[in-house]
Amino acid sequence: MNGSGRPRPRRGRAVPHHTLDIVMAIRAQVTFDARNPREQAEFWAVALDYVVQPPPPPHASWEEFARSIDLPEDRWDTLAAVVDPDGDGPRVLFQKVPEDKEVKNRVHLDVQISHPDGHRSPAGQERIARHVARLVDAGAKVVREVDEPIGFWVLMRDPEGNEFCVG
Repeated sequence: MNGSGRPRPRRGRAVPHHTLDIVMAIRAQVTFDARNPREQAEFWAVALDYVVQPPPPPHASWEEFARSIDLPEDRWDTLAAVVDPDGDGPRVLFQKVPEDKEVKNRVHLDVQISHPDGHRSPAGQERIARHVARLVDAGAKVVREVDEPIGFWVLMRDPEGNEFCVG
């Protein structure tokens, strides 16, 4: 709060005078194009320590939900998502597309596994190595290890070829 009793501006935005309570950040969702949304969701649940998003209550499965809204069966596999079980991180959505990935990502995720020990500490590097091995077992491929003055990380590709880093 500032001296006037109004919340302080966040992220360089001015707080309008009509704001009464809290300035909230805009939530974001990360969306991937995918050949197989469900498989991608299962992989990224492992990568991010997320969970595959459950169907809305009272439905026991996404198929049951799809039937309840009369979604044609040929569209049941078009979307899948993962969510942070604590509700803090962004939702990650996978939407089915007909084409394969053909070029390098312009945006990628950094999976920050070494925190709080840091990239350079033995504990941080061991945590990175364990997570990389887990992701390889889940279908990822190691592209290369990067060791620079600013840090250490492993460049990887998910099962559909999307680049990401583990550091």
